[in-house]
Amino acid sequence: MTDQLLPVILCGGSGTRLWPLSRETYPKQFHALAGDSSMLQDTATRLQGISGDVALAAPLLVCNIEHRFLVATQLQQAHIENAKILLEPTGRNTAPALTIAALQAVSAGADPIMLAMPADHVIADRKAFHESVQVAFNAARSGQMVTFGIVADRPETGYGYIQHGTIEQGGTFEVQSFVEKPDLERAQGYLAAGNYLWNSGLFVVRASVWLTAMKAFRPDIFGACERAMNGAQHDMDFVRPEATAFGASPSDSIDYAVMERLPKTPGLGIQARVVPLKAGWSDVGAWDALWAVREHDADGNAIIGNAVQHGCTNSLFLSSSRLVTGVGLDNIAVVETPDAILVVDMRRTQDVKKIVAHLQTYGQALAHSHRKVHRPWGWYDSIDYGERFQVKRIVVNPGASLSLQMHHHRAEHWVVVKGTAEVTNGDQVLLLGENESTFIPLGHVHRLRNPGKLPLEIVEVQSGSYLGEDDIVRFEDTYGRVVTTTAGA
Repeated sequence: MTDQLLPVILCGGSGTRLWPLSRETYPKQFHALAGDSSMLQDTATRLQGISGDVALAAPLLVCNIEHRFLVATQLQQAHIENAKILLEPTGRNTAPALTIAALQAVSAGADPIMLAMPADHVIADRKAFHESVQVAFNAARSGQMVTFGIVADRPETGYGYIQHGTIEQGGTFEVQSFVEKPDLERAQGYLAAGNYLWNSGLFVVRASVWLTAMKAFRPDIFGACERAMNGAQHDMDFVRPEATAFGASPSDSIDYAVMERLPKTPGLGIQARVVPLKAGWSDVGAWDALWAVREHDADGNAIIGNAVQHGCTNSLFLSSSRLVTGVGLDNIAVVETPDAILVVDMRRTQDVKKIVAHLQTYGQALAHSHRKVHRPWGWYDSIDYGERFQVKRIVVNPGASLSLQMHHHRAEHWVVVKGTAEVTNGDQVLLLGENESTFIPLGHVHRLRNPGKLPLEIVEVQSGSYLGEDDIVRFEDTYGRVVTTTAGA
């Protein structure tokens, strides 16, 4: 029987160092930072075209339950078929995530070799990556657990390191130890030693081997994950582990839970191996890392979006909506979104997370979400607001609809800008074309649906004494969300 390679894409993480572009409700893996596709889409297609005797399975993704429709939509846009999506009810780090993925993988009697990949990495040289994956795949077939170590080209203090032995076996080396992020002097020593690699966070291991290691090293995590998967519910392409059981799992990483313990536990019979990887890897963990993977002009500037510079060097300009300009800047990142602007010295980009922590401490919603909010049916953008009114631009995907709902404190005026709208307004069902409108009185049961094949765009004007997103009673919902409750549209 041919062994299958199962891509396991880990979609957790909030990317706080890439604020204000990356936020909890729309983190960096869903953005197109390094090219035209999102980082998740690049990850999901990264193994396509791999040669040799590797039989590639449809990917298995593990993501936050709040991101489920974002993940499903982006996979559909990338023409990824037959993917399974495991929904974490709460974040518990990568070891529990990989454990529920392994339990899902063996549930039908298979025992694939899993390639665990974070969804927010960049790998520029796909051919070199495929070659390294084949090496790791062959090692994992014999029961080894393999990680990829990035060949260091500078004394980097922002990554952990892997120390490896000097005897090569089938393209892999023995893992001797893992080292935390060093100071500059130690990082220089690691680079000079020649047997230290950056820790990539990529792992290859057979599903049953991973479960054996978890039972041995972290039976508490394994037990919680097993109970969660035994009680899992299946909903379309989504698998929902039982929330209480999964929530009881301790939080731990793949490194700490298993990989670091293997060299110290030879009796378990699972070797820890590392494959040196030189394939243009980056975790795009901060703005200077994004600058490094983008194309530069003659003066070393990277420009994304609507930006103009004069006399600037080695700087990053990113515009999401408005024109961004810079004059005489050196080694500076300027990042614009519709609701926030960041200006940061590229030597201090790791400190952006401190700005996010400050916003969280003082209750600023900008740490959590964008002005533009994505929903399973499309998205809305709050373009203006004031006392007793709010204006939204709403886009509904073809064939999609909002929930059947009503509001206690606000009325709404809808104007169709583009497409065709099917509007339920009390007892009436109306079809509205471009430049037509309707009024939803306070307390009326209503629904907006797009019956067409093109996106529907409307402008909504809300008026009333309270305009919060929690003023909603939902009666019916296409997407399996709770009805008759207070939640977003």
